[in-house]
Amino acid sequence: MRLNRSTDIGLRILMLAATRDDLLTIDELADSLAVPRSHLAKVVQRLQHRGLLDTVRGRGGGVRLAAAAADAPVGRLVRDLEGETEVVDCQGEPACPLSGGCRLRGALRVAQEAFYASLDPLTIGDLAAPPVRQTLLTLGRYRGD
Repeated sequence: MRLNRSTDIGLRILMLAATRDDLLTIDELADSLAVPRSHLAKVVQRLQHRGLLDTVRGRGGGVRLAAAAADAPVGRLVRDLEGETEVVDCQGEPACPLSGGCRLRGALRVAQEAFYASLDPLTIGDLAAPPVRQTLLTLGRYRGD
């Protein structure tokens, strides 16, 4: 299973935000995570709309992890960020000639759910815990702990 780029970036944003008490700017996040600013801004907006990030507007503004986000199950977050996509697109153009009696699609759907279920016990807080916490704290301008 492969996550889309937005999901990957979203998880990294949440992990970094979980280690910080101060506000993170879009520019700081983009630099720290080596992601184009425009793409990162779209992901931040999606995370904010889902209640995972709090935003502060204006001079000195930025984003921070929402209160409940540190305890959110990673599997649920990935499901939400990935959307209702399937591993394979049997209905795409051209449509698969095997779709009438093929069992692969169902098997892949079960495997996809098993992938998500294996992430359910983890939280963003778990992903941002030591030893990766020390690495996350070295990114950007943050110098305290």
